[in-house]
Formats: sequence, C-alpha cells, structure tokens
Amino acid sequence: MKKAILTFVKTILPLAIGIYLFWLFFSSMSDEHINSFKKALREANYFWVILACLLEFVSLWSRAARWKYMLEPLGYQTPWKHRYHAMMIGYLINYTIPRAGEPGRAAMLFRSDGVPFAKSFGTIIAERAVDVIMLGLFCCLALLIGYNDLMSILTDIETQLGGGETAQESGFGIKQIVYLVVGIGFLSGLLLFYFHKGFRAKLIDFIKGILNGVFAIFKTKNPGGFIFHTFLIWACWVLMFIVPFFALKETSDVPFTGMLIGFIAGSIGMSFTNGGIGVYPLIVGLVVSFYLQDDYPADARGIGNALGMIIWISNTALMIILGLISLTLLPKNYANNDDSSRELRK
Repeated sequence: MKKAILTFVKTILPLAIGIYLFWLFFSSMSDEHINSFKKALREANYFWVILACLLEFVSLWSRAARWKYMLEPLGYQTPWKHRYHAMMIGYLINYTIPRAGEPGRAAMLFRSDGVPFAKSFGTIIAERAVDVIMLGLFCCLALLIGYNDLMSILTDIETQLGGGETAQESGFGIKQIVYLVVGIGFLSGLLLFYFHKGFRAKLIDFIKGILNGVFAIFKTKNPGGFIFHTFLIWACWVLMFIVPFFALKETSDVPFTGMLIGFIAGSIGMSFTNGGIGVYPLIVGLVVSFYLQDDYPADARGIGNALGMIIWISNTALMIILGLISLTLLPKNYANNDDSSRELRK
C-alpha cells in the first residue's frame, strides 16, 4: 500500500498534472488563437531552433566537464564520456519520475566507474546549490529591470494555474496547495527522524556522504575551471532560450526583460511535472503573450503558446534522444559489484 502511494505521488500525480496543464494549454485558446498557433508553427524559421539545440549540447558538454572538478578532490578520476552518459541518463529518468534523475545519475556513475553513490550524489547536490544561486542572481536581475512586468505576469500565471478568479477570491489556489504538500512532507520526515531509529541512522550516514561532495567545491584544484564552466553552462542556457525568439517575426522584438522573465519562469516550471510537460509551454506562452498583446492583440496568445511549445518540444526531443543514446553506450563495469569501496583513484 505504501509503495503504491509513493509511486502515485512520485510518478502518476506529476504526470496527471502535466496532462491537465496540456489540456488547459489548448482549451484556454479560442479558435482564433489556435489558428495563430498553427500559423506560427508553420512559418517559424527552425534554423534558430537548431542553433538553440547546439547551444544546449555545449552546455551539457560543459556540465559533464565541470563535474570532474568536484569528483577529483574526493579521489576519483572518471572519463568525460562516462560522466556525460550518466548525466544524460539522469535527465532521461527525470521525464518519468521528477527529481529522480539526480540519484539516477549517481547510480549510473557507480555502475560505470564505481564511485560511491553518496559521494557522487553529494557533488550533484552541490551542483544544484550552485545552480540555485545562479538562478537567484538572474531573478534579482529580472526584479531590477522588470519588477512591474514580473508582478503582472505572476498574477496572470496564478490566475491560469490556480483556478482563475474563484481561487483568488477564496484565497486557496495552487500556491496554497504547494505550501500544504510541502508542510505535510516536512512533518512526516520530522516524525520519522525522531521515532524511527533505522531511518535516522541511514539519513545521518547519507548526509555525511552528501557533505563530502558539497565540500568538494572548496577543495577543487582548479577553481578557475569550475567557475568558467559554471558561467559557460548558464550563458548557453540563457542563449538557448533567447535564440528561438528570432524564429518568429512577432517575437523577435520582445525585449530582453521579457526573454529573461520567460527563462526564469520556464526554469522554475520544469520542476513541477515530468520534464516540464504541460507547465513549461503554458508558462512561457503566458509570459511571451504578455509582451505581444499590445502589437498583436488578437494573435498574442496563439503566438506566445507556439513559441513556448517550440522551445519545449525541441528541448525535450534533444534530451530524450541523447538520453537514449547514453543508455546504450554507458559501460556496466561495476553493474554486478556491490562493494562500493571499489574506486577509481588517481
């Protein structure tokens, strides 16, 4: 029973939310919007989409290269291709179970190179901490240059995802549901920690392994390389979102502020469902249409949704294809070895 509930919460519920948001994505458009949506897809210049995919691949190459600087202080040397394949398989897993890609990525590196799960997972958590800091910096930039636009867009998004005006009037929308779920999860974890000795011991050991990975950032022998790849990754991420705006004539004039807000909204939305299904094109479409409504009042919604769909489909297709390729290429040197002390050291 517990396993069934956990499977539902981790897999089926996010997928159901994604399907609902896809339904909302299309049902919220009028016939006129649908025609604008189809027209934009037909007339888009897909050269810019291909360029965005190339930028994404550069960011993936750089992320796999950066991982080396975090594993080396722990005493492990791994080939770039193994780190890359483990990372891509992790992204592929995220399309089935949200946030399961990180532990999957650590498991794949153990399978290929024998790096203990807890230690490699700690470096991945440390990477996420750096990513959160970088995303926070972009959020601060967006607040500085487009505070009024951001507040208006957030109101539109909450109205769309939170049940419209009824939810706003009642004071109970998607935001309150998220708070409730997080609160229940935190309370459950707290009770298990205090009343279940086995859970407490495993959690403490797990945290120790994670901390080893986190502190690897400060022990890296090449901090310059780590910083360089961090900025390269984020430069590519931002550019691969901005470049497709030039695929459509109507969106090529969207100000940088709008592109930045769309990037932030899409990045946050990706974490809510499997691979951002439903939520990513919907949120990006709302942001883009906000900036098109004055010049294209009748077509703004359709064009904005078309761009959101183009960015999401191209990103998703690339990640799935690369993930499947990596799934076949990653070696299984340690697949049948349970001894986590078997390590590749310098």
